[in-house]
Amino acid sequence: MSLQIDDNPEEHRYEALVDGKLAGFIQYRLQDGRMAMVHAEVEPAYEGQGVGSEMATVALADVRERGLKLVPLCPFIASYVRRHPDRYLDLVPEPLREKVMAGSGHAEPER
Repeated sequence: MSLQIDDNPEEHRYEALVDGKLAGFIQYRLQDGRMAMVHAEVEPAYEGQGVGSEMATVALADVRERGLKLVPLCPFIASYVRRHPDRYLDLVPEPLREKVMAGSGHAEPER
């Protein structure tokens, strides 16, 4: 299995390709130096093969490299950050960290 993950800025999503076929994606919105990850999806044929975790790893590394803050609106991404706080919690703006770690599913920004 050949897994490739790329940012597709025109579609506002990270895409996972397995042997050239779309296996999953993480949809995002960019605004004010923040990347809100709003939805992650893995095609049923690729579930349980680590595609989602690898997408999260690559996407979060990109957030860090670009100097952005992360708003994990997607429950999967929030859960991933919660499982790896030592690697990713610092990407989340301080006011949202407690919500992410509380396990409420996701971190809705304060209005």
